[in-house]
Order: sequence, then structure tokens, then C-alpha cells
Amino acid sequence: MPLEALWWADDMAAFTTARDKSQWDWRALILVPDWLTDEHVAEARAAVAAKGGVLLLDSLRVETLEEGLSVQTLHLGSYDDEAPVLEELHEEFIPANGLRMTGRHHEIYLSDARRTAPEKLRTILRQPVERVD
Repeated sequence: MPLEALWWADDMAAFTTARDKSQWDWRALILVPDWLTDEHVAEARAAVAAKGGVLLLDSLRVETLEEGLSVQTLHLGSYDDEAPVLEELHEEFIPANGLRMTGRHHEIYLSDARRTAPEKLRTILRQPVERVD
């Protein structure tokens, strides 16, 4: 499965107008099958630890992510070029459709950034929302 990340900031303008990455917080995600148990995760963690040199291994955990209603779009291009797309999503599309942002901004990286030219990167930009009504 592709790499994913949740992104958040105290002020969502840090993602659109300011693009101040020092204000961003994030959590990396990777989808795991439902049949994996805590024992499987413990075994994998132990195997990786035995090889040594892995930072933040103790931070690894399995969580269920339930975003509910969300809006999303496919962004084609550099991660640094996402701001106008996010601004339109946040400031125009979401309010125009009677919605309000909830939860953390979610990105799904469909391309391998190590092997793909920045202008060809494909990223799903997702924002959980709720109806204002």
C-alpha cells in the first residue's frame, strides 16, 4: 500500500497562504490488513529491532482511522505546489457545499518520490468534513 500521512497545524493557513512548514505536525501511516494482530506487530518490531539502527521503532503502533465524510482531490505535481489546490478546497469548495473541516488533513502518496519527477507526483489530498446544516 502507498505511504500516507496526516498533517495538521494550529492554523490551517500554514498549509495554504503561509506555507510555513515549521508550523506543521505530521504522522506517517501505512495501511495494514485487518487480519494482522498485535502479536504480528510485536514479532515484526522484534525482528526489526534485532537488525538494529531503527529510529523511533518504539513509536510504531496500530490504530484505526475513521475519517467519515471527506472531500478529496488528486493533485498532480510537486508537494510544494499543493497550496493553491488546498486553498480552493478549504476556502471555496468546502464552504460552498455546506461543509466544515474536521479532523486532520490526509495525504496518500501514489507516486514514489524517490523515483518520480516532482512535476509527475500524484497525491490524493483528503480533508475530513461535516455538514454545517
